Amino acid sequence: MPKKVNRVLLGLAGLVLLAVGGGVLATGLGMSVPSWWPFDGRDDVLLSEADRTRWRDAGWWWPVVIAVLAVLVLLAMWWLLAQLRRHRLAEVLVDSRDGEGAVLRGRALEKALAGEAQTLDGVERAHVALTGRRDAPRARVALLLAPHAEPAETLSGLTRGALSHARNSAGLDSLPSEVRLREVKHGARRVT
Repeated sequence: MPKKVNRVLLGLAGLVLLAVGGGVLATGLGMSVPSWWPFDGRDDVLLSEADRTRWRDAGWWWPVVIAVLAVLVLLAMWWLLAQLRRHRLAEVLVDSRDGEGAVLRGRALEKALAGEAQTLDGVERAHVALTGRRDAPRARVALLLAPHAEPAETLSGLTRGALSHARNSAGLDSLPSEVRLREVKHGARRVT
């Protein structure tokens, strides 16, 4: 799900919950509320007995209520799973210059990038994840640096080496990358 749609849905849900909750709280505290607000006093209930029992005898009422609630639960579960899903790229389109193109598995390119990044001086471990679209991938690279590593040299080597090779071998015009550098935790050296 695109980030903008996700943020808009979250914002709308938050505004609705805030407005309804604030109105109920204001009514409960005895504050004045607009004339159109359905609750008008401290002792007012959300559903009167007449509202609760109005459709009880209709044969269609309970199946409709259960179906609507089931659809709402399914939509909420789908949205939750969409938030938890990893957005890794399964395959990358490679321009084979014959008009047909080829497909490269995303995991293979990730492993090749990580393997080449680990050969850099001062890199203890590398992790690469490809995101984006098949024809316009993006790389997220996490490097764990040894204590003696020079971050500027490591980043330069990664850009000129692994990322450049991956971009050229896949026939991509560009390979936007986000690189995160962390250092290995180590104890202080003692000088005697």
